[in-house]
Amino acid sequence: MSSYSSLASGMFKRWRVRLNFDFWTLGSLLIAAIVLLPVFAVIVLAMFPTENIWPHLMDTVLPGYIRTTLWLMLGVCVGTFIIGTGTAWLVSMCRFPGRGVFEWALLIPLAMPAYVVAYVYTDLLEFSGPLQSMLRDTFGWRTPRDYWFPDIRSLGGAITMMVLVLYPYVYLLSRAAFMEQSVTMLEASRTLGCSPWQSFVRVGLPIARPSIVVGVILALMEALNDFGTVDYFAVRTLTAGIFNVWLHMRNLGGGAQIAVVLLIFIVVLILIERMARRKKRYHTSTRSTPPVRIQLKGWKAWGAVIACSLPILFGIVIPGGQLVIYSLSHYEASWAAGFPIYARNSLMLSAIAAAIAVALGLFLAYAGRLGRGPLLTGCLRMVSLGYAVPGAVLAVGILFPFGYFDNFVDGLMREYFGISTGLLLSGTVFILIYAYVARFLALSYGTMEAGLTRIRPNLDGAARTLGRTPSGVLRDVHVPILRGSLGTAAILVFVDTMKELPATLVLRPFNFDTLATHVYQYAKDEQIELAALGSLSIVLVGLIPTLLLSYTISQSRSGGNTP
Repeated sequence: MSSYSSLASGMFKRWRVRLNFDFWTLGSLLIAAIVLLPVFAVIVLAMFPTENIWPHLMDTVLPGYIRTTLWLMLGVCVGTFIIGTGTAWLVSMCRFPGRGVFEWALLIPLAMPAYVVAYVYTDLLEFSGPLQSMLRDTFGWRTPRDYWFPDIRSLGGAITMMVLVLYPYVYLLSRAAFMEQSVTMLEASRTLGCSPWQSFVRVGLPIARPSIVVGVILALMEALNDFGTVDYFAVRTLTAGIFNVWLHMRNLGGGAQIAVVLLIFIVVLILIERMARRKKRYHTSTRSTPPVRIQLKGWKAWGAVIACSLPILFGIVIPGGQLVIYSLSHYEASWAAGFPIYARNSLMLSAIAAAIAVALGLFLAYAGRLGRGPLLTGCLRMVSLGYAVPGAVLAVGILFPFGYFDNFVDGLMREYFGISTGLLLSGTVFILIYAYVARFLALSYGTMEAGLTRIRPNLDGAARTLGRTPSGVLRDVHVPILRGSLGTAAILVFVDTMKELPATLVLRPFNFDTLATHVYQYAKDEQIELAALGSLSIVLVGLIPTLLLSYTISQSRSGGNTP
């Protein structure tokens, strides 16, 4: 008997060593399980629904949801690619008036949520809006049959709104790729007779293709997560379909089945992104000198100015300016409508979610620094996928297990003690914070991981020789050095939590609103003026990381050519 126990003990020890089964791995595994619980719950609920309406969905609404989602993705892909890569090439490789300003200003529309832009432009461009009213007064038109005007509440309108605020993802990565390209390759293409445009198409774009693909995919993931814009414009995408089947048709299983289809879209995008990152190694080149920018003159210079000005004008200046006007003219009414309470709720939730996400992200990043066993590596990769899961999918996946837990506890208490516990977790602030952390933990982890890679490993070794445990090294050595990364991660999670709409709409407690849901409710009731102050607050908060990012990029390129 002892021989069998010795054999089993030896096998366990070898398995433990091979998988690096220690405290940090166990903690990472637990965090990964918590983050991915909603995804597993959605899959289980879709496979075993209470009422299987999958055949009905396939015969009725699902093909339309998929078709509209594909058209939305195609439009966002083309729009963000054209604007993002075009402006990135101009500010990276050309000289023209205002280039230094455009270099950072083109990032600012990233602070504007797509649904806020949609609300503002709908108010400006709809039939009763100022633009069409001016056209009717000028030309004597009376009804919509007298003239044609593009319908803002359409698939094309939704694509336009998303492109205006999502192109900075492509611009940011494309610009970094263009700045890192080999100068000799670009000069060689010019000596072989290529014009600047031909050099861009034949050399610049192919080399920067992996970075461009990653930027486009990030924009597509944000587009798939959007609910406020597509719901306001009545565009029937998969995200809108989840809410329609779940809340309007009262079928949670059907909503989960549509959520699984949306997850398939996300998985495909992630696989494409992974392939692009692997291929990026092939294109990496060493370049010690900054690019020699092409001097644009005459109409070419003015064309570059216009090309870089239009995204800023339509993406931030017009909607932002209109929000300021509405906020000032309706300040008292907006403040009296509960703005302080909604702002307090948003700030509280965002601060708590940011603190938890930063702590967990630091734990995961340090666990990855200590060891790279297969189990730990798998955990870290799974956590990184959390940001890709749309808020609507998270909402479905969270309510199912937590609702089951609440009902189970309530049943036990009724049976044995004759009392009802009600909803312990569902419909509480706890479940809302859980959703935020599960969705945005990847942001914190990525920032912490990048910060730790800049710390020399010999510092860890020196601290360990002085008697510090791994936890002591983290507390006494890394945390003081990582204060900048900790702050950056906290800001990123804080801002994204402020903007999150789909999960907040479903999971928030009764009579509990944030700035995002406050804006959504008033805009849905066609009272955009009363939603302007909340919208402007969300935008101003979003400006913080955008300006920090612009400053960081400018500092890193300070050795380059001046405008």
